[in-house]
Amino acid sequence: MLNTLVQVDSLYTVAEFEAWLRLPENRDRRWQLVHGRIVEKMPTQLHGIIVMIIGGEIYVYLLQFPIGWIATEVRHRLPGDDHNARLPDLAFYLKNDDPITDKGAVPYMPDFAVEVQSPDDSIEDLRERADYFLSNGTRLVWLVFPRTRTVEVCQLRDGRLHIEVFKQHETLDGGAILPGFTLAIQKIFSISA
Repeated sequence: MLNTLVQVDSLYTVAEFEAWLRLPENRDRRWQLVHGRIVEKMPTQLHGIIVMIIGGEIYVYLLQFPIGWIATEVRHRLPGDDHNARLPDLAFYLKNDDPITDKGAVPYMPDFAVEVQSPDDSIEDLRERADYFLSNGTRLVWLVFPRTRTVEVCQLRDGRLHIEVFKQHETLDGGAILPGFTLAIQKIFSISA
């Protein structure tokens, strides 16, 4: 996924961003607001396939253990945060009393998020995304790096970002969020040579 920054000299509030999204030329594109800056997400084929492999594996798990919902590219905006409206590649929500939105941004963070590195994303960019999600209520984030065929599992420990790196021949697990769920790293990267 390529990210395009719009008007880097301007900072936008969520209200300005939402008005900007309603412009006809912006309606059929994927945009997010990151610390007041509008960023376009443009998925590559490899990116989309990796997202679907992970999402598909989680969906199959949820058919057997219906504990929540998995979604792709859903905008999240916390009430009171006027400079962020984020679109994780995958978002998982445990079933609870939170409403499922059918209009606008989700007003809370997912329980689990996945971000797949695009060609122009730095490691720091992805770690900032993980830190943002975790600092605002997400409990688990996977950062997926196709070039190195690694996945960073991110959680907050003692208020700080903790990262564990998993390599090609290792297996991820869903921890307390997706109990019993496992996914071999090789399966995630089975498409890319």
